Amino acid sequence: MTQYVYRFGGGVSDGGNGDKNLLGGKGANLDGMASIGLPVPPGFTISTPVCALYYDSGETFPESLKAEVATGVTHIEGVTGKKFGDAADPLLVSVRSGARVSMPGMMDTVLNLGLNDATVVGLAQVSGDDRFAWDSYRRFIQMYSDVVLGLDHGRFEEALEIAKEDNGYNLDTELTAADWQKLVAEYKAIVEELWGKPFPQDVHDQLWGAIGAVFGSWQSERAKVYRRLNDIPGDWGTAVNVQAMVFGNMGGTSATGVAFTRDPAKGDNAYYGEFLINAQGEDVVAGIRTPQYLTKAAREAAGAKPLSMEEAMPEAYAELARVFDQLERHYRDMQDIEFTVERGKLWMLQTRSGKRTAKAALKIAVDMASEGLITQDEAILRVDPMALDQLLHPTLDPSATRDVLTKGLPASPGAASGFAVFDSDTAEKRAAAGDAVILVRVETSPEDIHGMHAAKGILTARGGMTSHAAVVARGMGRPCVSGAGTLAIVAREKLFRVGGREVREGDTITIDGATGEVMFGAVPTVQPELSGDFGTLMQWADAKRRLKVRTNAETPLDCRTAREFGAEGVGLCRTEHMFFDGARITAVRQMILASDEKGRRAALDKLLPEQRSDFVEIFEVMAGLPVTIRLLDPPLHEFLPHEENEFEDVARAAGIDVETLRRRAAELHEFNPMLGHRGCRLGVTYPEIYEMQARAIFEAAVAVAEKSGAAPIPEVMIPLVATRRELELMKIVVDKAAQAVFADKGRTIEYLVGTMIELPRAALRAGEIAEVGEFFSFGTNDLTQTTLGVSRDDAARFLTTYVEKGIYARDPFVSIDVEGVGELISLAAERGRATRPEIKLGICGEHGGDPASIAFCEATRLDYVSASPYRVPIARLAAAQAALKAK
Repeated sequence: MTQYVYRFGGGVSDGGNGDKNLLGGKGANLDGMASIGLPVPPGFTISTPVCALYYDSGETFPESLKAEVATGVTHIEGVTGKKFGDAADPLLVSVRSGARVSMPGMMDTVLNLGLNDATVVGLAQVSGDDRFAWDSYRRFIQMYSDVVLGLDHGRFEEALEIAKEDNGYNLDTELTAADWQKLVAEYKAIVEELWGKPFPQDVHDQLWGAIGAVFGSWQSERAKVYRRLNDIPGDWGTAVNVQAMVFGNMGGTSATGVAFTRDPAKGDNAYYGEFLINAQGEDVVAGIRTPQYLTKAAREAAGAKPLSMEEAMPEAYAELARVFDQLERHYRDMQDIEFTVERGKLWMLQTRSGKRTAKAALKIAVDMASEGLITQDEAILRVDPMALDQLLHPTLDPSATRDVLTKGLPASPGAASGFAVFDSDTAEKRAAAGDAVILVRVETSPEDIHGMHAAKGILTARGGMTSHAAVVARGMGRPCVSGAGTLAIVAREKLFRVGGREVREGDTITIDGATGEVMFGAVPTVQPELSGDFGTLMQWADAKRRLKVRTNAETPLDCRTAREFGAEGVGLCRTEHMFFDGARITAVRQMILASDEKGRRAALDKLLPEQRSDFVEIFEVMAGLPVTIRLLDPPLHEFLPHEENEFEDVARAAGIDVETLRRRAAELHEFNPMLGHRGCRLGVTYPEIYEMQARAIFEAAVAVAEKSGAAPIPEVMIPLVATRRELELMKIVVDKAAQAVFADKGRTIEYLVGTMIELPRAALRAGEIAEVGEFFSFGTNDLTQTTLGVSRDDAARFLTTYVEKGIYARDPFVSIDVEGVGELISLAAERGRATRPEIKLGICGEHGGDPASIAFCEATRLDYVSASPYRVPIARLAAAQAALKAK
């Protein structure tokens, strides 16, 4: 019979062996902590396969699960000496999710399960604390009603606020046992009103309701959005962990906290975390109360008055520090820990590899390798390449004037300016319209995931460094300032007030996640310095990777930026971008409007020195490195006016009458220009265009070689080739231009002529095309469009749905469709090499900066990938990781 439940704690382990695929990350690590002797409350894990069975069977459980869960409950009872549902000494449990990878806050949890009208009395007697017991019961009703029964959470919050107001209280901790007992009665009345039935009193019904709700939360909207944003497969499912409750809200000797073994924002090797005395875990995570610092040093640095855990609970803190060290040695990574102190005794509730900023990830990886805890190869594999994006963009100029409104906690580094918005739906809509927005909330919840992703930064009035906003923002790479307590946010009026000032929706604000500052208006930025840990790790990565990394660039600035980021050449220089320059567009239009070759050549003669100048600048930056230049690709009509009010001005500038211009524009109009008169088809029709461009390339290359002594290596790319003959004709044009320039200048340089493979026919006929072409550059953007029959510009309307429904694992314009487009690339590479073994192969589409696509390129043994300048470091690290994994 298939085993679905695995016990842990109290010296028992049912053989899950820390398998995250089976037990989920939380269950695997609970089993792991218990196995090395750490104080873990006993419990059991319902494995991830049950999640798939639950959904496949119409939200029902396997027949054998009931008996296994009963055995699990008996195990907890045996270790704790308490009985589930016992009115005298009740066992209470938590029911929590646990996917293979951490999804903080995205799925549901139920605490204090097992309380009812009878067991609450027993809990009060056995604990000797009536207030604690009734507080726990009201928490349970509120959480169970929200998570399992789906009732309005706000009704319970409203009742609590009214109770505090009626009694003149400011804090929840001021309510007495009698106050909580009265509130429990109100909560139960709310349940009966909204649910139509009394609050469940049978503890076994409570348990199965919670198990179903946790499995159900795997398909909640927030969880699906998080999975989509983080490329987590929907068929993985979650495990469910049922564990004995321990209580941090049993008075002054009890506490709860969240901690990291190293600083998750900066990476420093120092304990980092927060705790609350006389509280439960959700009080820290949800940001309902402002927590206290873990260490004395952190408290003093912040100038805070409430004692740190190190000072207030020195014995429990000392044991926690020992646990930190033990966990880091065991898991060999920075850990994110949840703990509870119950009447002086420390309990470990969770550990997992902690989410961290890119800066912290680099420092932790390099430090751990230097400490001998991990190898250099493991350090390379520890850093998410996409996380480097956080380091590669500008930060606030420290010398710029700042109109500081307030200061909160520096919860996630980076800086951003944007329009203030006060709800996630608005953030998403305005971001989709192209606006930069800062999401401003009292506190965020998992339901805000879409708005947090859309925003450039996040600002909250409540919550600490480990609040939901802080953890999710760090994982997303968004700057975040949390706990800006002086903000008075009036969400219904879409504004906040601070220091006598008012900021409304649409006003520009800036947040600095490194300092916690919130500023009015936009603040200038400066470029990042990429050295230290970044330089060390990239040096290690470069020594391991096989793939070369080039850049897609057509301006000197982009080329310089890419070289600073480690680019080893240009993989795609789009010459049409040079044609759209305002000073040149007139000559381009004259060329298009000319009635014969003579007229076209006259116009092209005006463009030649401009093109040559462009290439000189690029070759100077890329001296000694290969530069792949794509000859003119877009259809000619794109250079002509489209709006009625433009025709007269263009006609006057081009020296022709308006009617001639209209007629020519009509002649060039195409119903489907992506598949029309573009690419090499222009060169075949008007070879003088490619002749001029080739001449400009070779004259520039020779000039730079003579000036610097470091000859560039031009690679002339013919776009949109479908047949061998097309490439053959264009190569004749390019070679003829090259020989003319070399004869004229008295100097030759090395160059290649190849093509961009972006049509399925070209991939299929790659063997014969390689008879002429000396390199293939796979244009994966258009190859994806032509293979799938999907327009990239229109795909956004439906591709999200396709990904959600599992038709494509990922957006094929973001990550290569390995089964379709990838098959064509592999086939073309194989056939091209069979004809020309030394042929150079690379990709230059946007996929060149995607780690998953780079792994495919490594497996296919391409020679290089080409990415946008800011993606070059990402590609370098991803290429190293692909090479290491290939071993």
